Amino acid sequence: MHLESIDIARQMVSIASEKQAEDIVLLDVRELVSYCDYFVLMSGASGRQLSAIADTVEKTFKPLKIGPRHREGDADSGWILLDFGGVIAHIFTPEIRSYYKLDRLWENAPKLVAMQ
Repeated sequence: MHLESIDIARQMVSIASEKQAEDIVLLDVRELVSYCDYFVLMSGASGRQLSAIADTVEKTFKPLKIGPRHREGDADSGWILLDFGGVIAHIFTPEIRSYYKLDRLWENAPKLVAMQ
């Protein structure tokens, strides 16, 4: 089964919501960068929640033979990045998200989803 980048991104948003992530944002970055189509930004209250979200994303797509090309960071760092090629998920603690300000850096990208 082949999923388009937007389908993967929307599924990530759904998983984040189910795992009670906060401040979930889906950005369309196709006109701004050449290395992916969408960013999914979200916050988790603890390292444990960050891990749970990232692990669930990976487990959800594994049966479809879709996996991250790259995974960076860990729960202890406060930021986990999952690179699925067309979609990059950034899973932060609120403090780390505030520090890096990716929402502001990519403020010109159209927001397809914004959930508090």
